[in-house]
Amino acid sequence: MHRLEHTFSYRGAHLHYSCIGTGNKILLAFHGYGQSNLHYRHMAEQLSGHYTVYAFDLFFHGKSIWHLKDHPLTKEFLGKLMQTFLQEKQIDRFSVMGFSMGGKWVLALLEQFPQQIDELILIAPDGVKTSFWYNLATYPGWTKNHFRKVAISPTYFQTLAHTFRKLHLVDKGVVRFAQHQMNTRQKRLRVYYSWMVFRELTFNMTHIASLLTAYQIPVTMFLGIYDRIITKKNMEVLLSKLPKHRLILLETGHNQLLEEVAAYYAKYGIPEKAEK
Repeated sequence: MHRLEHTFSYRGAHLHYSCIGTGNKILLAFHGYGQSNLHYRHMAEQLSGHYTVYAFDLFFHGKSIWHLKDHPLTKEFLGKLMQTFLQEKQIDRFSVMGFSMGGKWVLALLEQFPQQIDELILIAPDGVKTSFWYNLATYPGWTKNHFRKVAISPTYFQTLAHTFRKLHLVDKGVVRFAQHQMNTRQKRLRVYYSWMVFRELTFNMTHIASLLTAYQIPVTMFLGIYDRIITKKNMEVLLSKLPKHRLILLETGHNQLLEEVAAYYAKYGIPEKAEK
């Protein structure tokens, strides 16, 4: 499989990506938390006949570098960053795919470039309905400092996780996911900086649905039946506002979704014409 790695820069930020495949259409792909662009390798292999896939490392992942510590990434800055990339590659029209945290980047690009997007492919996307715990952790003021303490101190985090689980405030699957992502200092700091820097990537689903409808952008959403991180119920806030969409449920949990979606495309292929 033809794969090239590159990095481009904009005003101090460095975004690393892989270019995979030689298809006529363009697909910009954004991975989930704790991953890198390499997690799209199998997906790109299945899509390479149709797409040239640009798979990006999000900031604090892979080789991408955010230059402003925990200063938030704004939608405007992300838009200018990606506009620089699109102009550099002479890309006019493209589709976007985002898994989990990468869903926020997809929704941000939709707001910035609705007239250029051919299709949205969302895989258990973050950004549709934000959890109370995420809001608590990233809200300005004392909770920001409180979350930094949780991120840095493993004992403090384990105590909170145990308390939340004991009081049935958080699903045990969510606690296990959080514990796995917070079991080293490096991972905890990545959680802290990812959440703090991406905290302004929030979206109004009525506005998102209006853009998708106005520009007649087809939407395909993949969800895992056993996913406790991103649930079908939470996605209804967007899907219920769309007159048409494709919802595909796969028998898997959250962490395996990218591989399962790649397997889905391997088995069923890519629809000749996405539903509008």
